[in-house]
Amino acid sequence: MGDARSEVPLAVLHERPASTAASPAPAPPPATSGSDAGQQEKLPQNTASAASTAPTMGEFSTDYRGLPGSNGDAINGVASAPASSSSSVRKVSIVPLIFLIFYEVSGGPFGVEDSVGAAGPLLAIAGFLFLPVIWSIPEALITAELGTMFPENGGYVVWVASALGPYWGFQQGWMKWLSGVIDNALYPVLFLDYLKSAVPALAGGPPRAFAVLGLTAVLTLLNFRGLTVVGWVAICLGVFSVLPFFVMGLISLPKLRPARWLAVDLKNVDWNLYLNTLFWNLNYWDSISTLSGEVENPGKTLPKALFYAVVFVIVGYLYPLLAGTGAVPLDRSQWTDGYFADLAKLLGGAWLMWWVQAAAALSNMGMFVAEMSSDSYQLLGMAERGMLPSFFARRSRYGTPLVGILFSASGVVLLSSMSFQEIVAAENFLYCFGMVLEFIAFVLLRVRRPDAPRPYRVPLGTAGCVAMLVPPTALIVVVLALSTLKVAMVSLGAVAVGLVLQPMLRLVEKKGWLRFDVNEDLPDIGVGGGHAHAAAAAADEHPAP
Repeated sequence: MGDARSEVPLAVLHERPASTAASPAPAPPPATSGSDAGQQEKLPQNTASAASTAPTMGEFSTDYRGLPGSNGDAINGVASAPASSSSSVRKVSIVPLIFLIFYEVSGGPFGVEDSVGAAGPLLAIAGFLFLPVIWSIPEALITAELGTMFPENGGYVVWVASALGPYWGFQQGWMKWLSGVIDNALYPVLFLDYLKSAVPALAGGPPRAFAVLGLTAVLTLLNFRGLTVVGWVAICLGVFSVLPFFVMGLISLPKLRPARWLAVDLKNVDWNLYLNTLFWNLNYWDSISTLSGEVENPGKTLPKALFYAVVFVIVGYLYPLLAGTGAVPLDRSQWTDGYFADLAKLLGGAWLMWWVQAAAALSNMGMFVAEMSSDSYQLLGMAERGMLPSFFARRSRYGTPLVGILFSASGVVLLSSMSFQEIVAAENFLYCFGMVLEFIAFVLLRVRRPDAPRPYRVPLGTAGCVAMLVPPTALIVVVLALSTLKVAMVSLGAVAVGLVLQPMLRLVEKKGWLRFDVNEDLPDIGVGGGHAHAAAAAADEHPAP
C-alpha cells in the first residue's frame, strides 16, 4: 500500500504539466441512461500504447475523469474536479489524515478490555494479531483502491452505486451512515465510563444526560469549524492518548510474566462478546473514503496514510494488552471497559491512573469528531449525487456540511442511552451488511471496469482479490450468526427502513416537494439516476434539431 503507482492510461485521463492550462478535449459522446450504459462503449484503440507512456504520479497533474467509456467523461470536453474539492476549502495533508484514520478505527486501546474478560489473555492477544490480517488489511486495501478511483465525498456510496446502481448505492449510504451514528453514540458512553470512578454522579440520571448533551454540543462545534481544525485536534489528542500507555508499558517491564499471556479457558469463552469487541476495534477503515474529496492529492496521500495507520493501530492495541495482561495477575471479571485506568493505578500509582483517564476522555473526543466528519461528509456526497435533497449539500462558511453535521449530532443524542454492548452489537450488524455490498462492488468494478483509472491498485488479479475476500466474508457470517435475536430484529428493521426510504425520496423528487440536484462538476460514474435526470434536463434546454 505504501508504494502506490499511477496506472492511468493516457486515453482515459487528461494529462498536462502542473503549470500548463488544459487544452480543449473532444466533445463527450451522447449521454445514455441506465446503470450499465457506459459498459457498452469501448476505449480508444491507442489506450494500451498510451498506458505504457503514462508518467509517474507527481510529474503531471491528473483530473478525476470518472469511468472510461461512461457517458459524460468530462464536462464540456474538459475534465474537472468535484465541487467539493474547491480551492477555497483547505485540504487535509497526510499527517492529519493518518490520525483521522486512527480515530475512525481505533483511538487507542480503550474498549479492548472486554476481549480479555470474554476470552482470556491468549485469545485476546491472538485476536489482535490475526484479525487484522483477515479483516483490517483487506478492508484498508479496498479503501485505498476504490478511494483513489473515486476521490469524492460520497466514498463507499459511490463505489456501490457505480457497480450496482443508485438504489443499492443509497442502501449502502443508509446502512453505513446509521452504523456510523450508532458508533458515535458509543463515545460519550465510554467517556463517562472512564470518568464515573472519579465523579460518581456521572454514572446515571440527569447529570449523565446533561454531560452527554454538553459533550455532543462542544464536539459538534469542532466539526463545524472544518476538517483542518479536526485534523490537527486529532494529532494533538492522539499523541496525548498514546503516551500514558507507552509509559505504562515501560513501568510494567520488571513485572512481566510471559506465562500469563498463555492463559486460556476454552470452556469459558463468551464468543459473541469476544468477536464483537475485536470486530468493533478493527473495522471502519473505509470511513475515511467519505472525506476523499477533502484530501490533498488523494491518489498518493490516501494509500500511504492507510498503510501507516494500519501499523499504528495494531501496535496501539498489542502494546498495552501485553503490558496489562503480563504484569498483573489475571482476574477476568475486572476486564471490562475502563479497566486500563485501574491497571495504571496498580502499576504506576494514582498519577498514571489520572493520566489514562484523561487520555481516555480526550481519545473519545477524537473518535467522536472523526466519525462525525465521516458521517456528515457522506451525506454531503450523497446529496451531490442526487440521492438526498439538495439542502444536505450546503456548506457553512468554513466549508463544512452544516446539515449533515446537525443530522449526525441528533442521531448521536437519540442513541446515547444504549449500553456499550448493545451499541457495539447493533452497529456491527449493520456494518456487516454494508461491507458485503462493498466486497461485491470491488469485484464487479475489477471485472467490468478493468481499465478505469486507479492511482492505487491492489497488487492482485481478480481471482486473487476474490480469494482475499473469502476470510472476511466468513467472519461476517460468524458475527451475524452470533448476534442476539433482539439486535438482529432491530438491525433488520433499520435495513427495511432504507429499502422503503429510497423509493419514497424518488417520489418526493418526482412530485417536486423537495429539490434534488446533481453536481454537474462531478464526473460520471456509469450509472443512471441523478445523472440521467441532469442529461434529460439539458436535452430539454437544448433540443436536437
